[in-house]
Amino acid sequence: GEEHYNCISALHKSMRGSDENASLYWLARMLEGGEDPLYVARRLVRFASEDIGLADPLALTQAVAAYQGCHFIGMPECEVILAQCVVYFARAPKSIEVYRAYSNVKECLRMHTGPLPPVPLHLRNAPTRLMKNLGYGKGYKYNPMYKEPVEQDYLPQELKGTDFFKEQKT
Repeated sequence: GEEHYNCISALHKSMRGSDENASLYWLARMLEGGEDPLYVARRLVRFASEDIGLADPLALTQAVAAYQGCHFIGMPECEVILAQCVVYFARAPKSIEVYRAYSNVKECLRMHTGPLPPVPLHLRNAPTRLMKNLGYGKGYKYNPMYKEPVEQDYLPQELKGTDFFKEQKT
């Protein structure tokens, strides 16, 4: 019932708060109460990107490995895999930078009125002669061919200068 959601919320918030003891408690309470370990593992995959993100890019690898380990061996053996992952996450630095930036992009798309801006011609693939004649791919600079950074716009003209990492939702 409701305790299912209360316990996963408590686990999530304990890891976010870097409390490894509380994190282990809520994990054990769920597993000993019969919770599906794959449910917990799926939530850890989400946590890895949502709460840890780029502060520790290996967190996602840890979460996916924990999910796979749980899938391979099941309970009760997989409890230590989940415990290791939970403690790793509680101890990990946290960053919601990517989560917030992606939320800002979604908000930008939702708030846009009218048709979305087209993909700039230089970013379009040109697999046919007609597309090349229409200007698809014209002027695109293939970055690996340059020693120095390439000056090139990648966003539609209407969004030039937008930085979703700095934009604040209102």
